[in-house]
Amino acid sequence: MTPQLQQAIRLLQLSSLDLQQEVQEALDSNPLLENSEDEIKIETVVQSLDDKEREQINPLKKTDNNTSSESELAPTNDTASEWNNDIPVELSTDSSWDDTFQHGPSTQHSPDHSTMESNDTNEESLQDHLNWQLNLTPLSEIDQLIAVNIIDGIDNNGYLTVDLNDVHQHFQHSDDAQLKEIEIDEIEAVLRRIQQFDPPGVAARNLSECLGIQLTQLPQDTPYIETARTIVELHIQLLGTHDYRGIMRKMRITESQLQKAISLILRLSPQPGASITPNHAEYIIPDVFVEKINGYWQVRLNSDNAVNLTINNTYAGLIKRADNSDDNTYLKNHLQEARWLIKSIQSRYDTLLKVSKQILARQIDFFEYGELAMKPMVLQDIAEAVEMHESTISRATTQKYMHTPNGIFELKYFFSSHVSTSDGGAASSTAIRALIKKILETESPTKPLSDNKIAKLLGDEGINVARRTIAKYRESMGIAPSNERKRLL
Repeated sequence: MTPQLQQAIRLLQLSSLDLQQEVQEALDSNPLLENSEDEIKIETVVQSLDDKEREQINPLKKTDNNTSSESELAPTNDTASEWNNDIPVELSTDSSWDDTFQHGPSTQHSPDHSTMESNDTNEESLQDHLNWQLNLTPLSEIDQLIAVNIIDGIDNNGYLTVDLNDVHQHFQHSDDAQLKEIEIDEIEAVLRRIQQFDPPGVAARNLSECLGIQLTQLPQDTPYIETARTIVELHIQLLGTHDYRGIMRKMRITESQLQKAISLILRLSPQPGASITPNHAEYIIPDVFVEKINGYWQVRLNSDNAVNLTINNTYAGLIKRADNSDDNTYLKNHLQEARWLIKSIQSRYDTLLKVSKQILARQIDFFEYGELAMKPMVLQDIAEAVEMHESTISRATTQKYMHTPNGIFELKYFFSSHVSTSDGGAASSTAIRALIKKILETESPTKPLSDNKIAKLLGDEGINVARRTIAKYRESMGIAPSNERKRLL
């Protein structure tokens, strides 16, 4: 494997953000590379499925107007030349740009998001919020110090993660005689004071205590508050497993009373700190777009992610033939590296577009009808279609995202194993997951479906799935078992 091919493979598996960082490092180290400054609108890369592909892979209803087309990446400035599809084994260092490359993209560099990111640095944390309230609370200097240590042990969900005995031992090892005199009762008293801070339920040591603190802060004439307090203090485990009969038997209450007490508990927050802790959203920038235009599905690259690299003609013009001086050799080597980087990036775009087009062709029912229409597909199917190795397809689909009318998905999402059907066909595991989710959405909350019952319902649809497979799919979607999904009327 040549170094040039290794570079192309490495760039292929990078995400868009990693590629931008790689390119920036190359720009910083290679004087022969530069970003194009031409402010020319970039032509979007579009590839449509032609009629032949539709008939071979997924026959669709033909229309009179054939709008399918394939447009190629076009240069957007005079300094950008064209590339060949085949990378030569060696590049002559004294060859001109047009001697090697005939086709090439000119793409737009992604915008700098550093300004937007810098605006998120002033958000208040839960510790900041608690310390602000502590500063407004009249406490002695010793109690203030105890409170600071307690607040430092509260996690983002609002729970106290340190043992009070550990806090006490910390003060016992202090050189200050006053701190050594602190008793565990004083620490517990300060903790109870902090538990009155906002948000309600903060500084609790477990879920039962957290819910109990919130109930204590409600008006005492709140209906069924005493019943709710008894449940969270003594029967929280039974509540977590939805053993309603056990709670009614132990507390000797009716189902109606239990239902109203649980409704009150459901108004409480099991993670009080989440309302204060800043939530940093992670934004995904899609690499390709899939959309339906004039009745035809089309794939296009996201030009916002594109890299617009060119050769610095000033430095390239300084290279002299048959000159073996150190300066000339330095420029020759960097010119060759710049050419290979641009070629490798173009190869990455070509591969990504080919793979995306094949995914569209084979999963076109998904784009039309959703997850339930997903078909089984493995890496080998795409590899054979584009005449590449499976490992190349794996790299091209990792951390690459497709924007569709159904949402944004990683390219690997479209690959799934298959399950045999009664008619000799195959169903995608993704489609089965969607079908399980659809079945559970219509189940009775008082009599949730067991995994065996779900397997039987799928069997009636001609899909043969074992109970343990149903359990695996259900757990992968974060759906609880039937005993935990049970609800009261």
